Amino acid sequence: MISLTERHTFGLSANCPDIQTIKSVDGLVTILNKLKNQGVDENYLVLGEGSNTIFTEDINMPVLVNSIKGIEYTKTNVCHKMKVGAGENWHELVKWCIENHIYGFENLALIPGSVGAAPIQNIGAYGIEIERFIDNVEFFDTDNNVINTFTKKECLFGYRDSVFKHQKLNQRIITHVMFSLPVENELVVNYSPLDKLDNPTPQTVFEEVVNTRNRKLPNPTKIGNSGSFYKNPVITEEHLKQLQLSHPDIPWYPNANSMVKVPAAWLIDKLGFKGTSHGQIGCHKHQPLVLVNLGKGTGEELLYFAKLIKQKVKESFDINLENEVRIMGADGLIIL
Repeated sequence: MISLTERHTFGLSANCPDIQTIKSVDGLVTILNKLKNQGVDENYLVLGEGSNTIFTEDINMPVLVNSIKGIEYTKTNVCHKMKVGAGENWHELVKWCIENHIYGFENLALIPGSVGAAPIQNIGAYGIEIERFIDNVEFFDTDNNVINTFTKKECLFGYRDSVFKHQKLNQRIITHVMFSLPVENELVVNYSPLDKLDNPTPQTVFEEVVNTRNRKLPNPTKIGNSGSFYKNPVITEEHLKQLQLSHPDIPWYPNANSMVKVPAAWLIDKLGFKGTSHGQIGCHKHQPLVLVNLGKGTGEELLYFAKLIKQKVKESFDINLENEVRIMGADGLIIL
């Protein structure tokens, strides 16, 4: 068995029978054919940088690490066009864009993970979601053994959601993402603390986002975590009004279709979980939306604590929290 502990940023002890690295589309096809010949048809896991996946125990399947690299760049009168390998590091791409005067990604600086994971999660921060800049997503269709692409519309993007999160295991393996960023990009600075910047520029927005994330969020190289553990729940306006009767200070943000978004961090903090722990699994002292591995945490401790938080939020606010991270057990995905 091969250790997965260094392959996911939460750092729980886990192993798998084999790890293969994907460096190109041809390499992916070769690996898949090899697995098929070994009788492993669909029972494998494709992994990026492991910043949104937690292994709670040994898994009974090989892991394919997507390391397809490369940036192809062209420019038109109105847009910067990029075709980026799924294995590129997301923050390094943001930095590269800033250095080359390509703007739009600055609000999304320092989000951990790979480019290939960005459309799966529809990553977002400070008023920007990555779908805004996606033209197409290229993937290997394992059902038909061909390269295919989805347009932005076909990706069915939603809040931390896309078509890639609702497919059967390994149905589509993302190989490249095609982005289009306007030459005349308009800054989005209506979210705190960006709204406090004087004469903001893409560079100062980038720097403020990096500084804020470094100040508020734990560094996974120092303390194991996977960023935001839960999604911010979306509830009806009527539900919000009922909650305001007993919690007039509850923050909320408008959402589509007469719905509102409530910060999961506020709900968790209100229940007193911030800074507490169960065994070696804790709720971060500054950001209650982040669960952390205090050193020698176990999958059992994590699942217990995560379920407890979800249970208490349901009891107190009648809100069902959904986990944003992908939790893997011995035989596949675990749903809390």
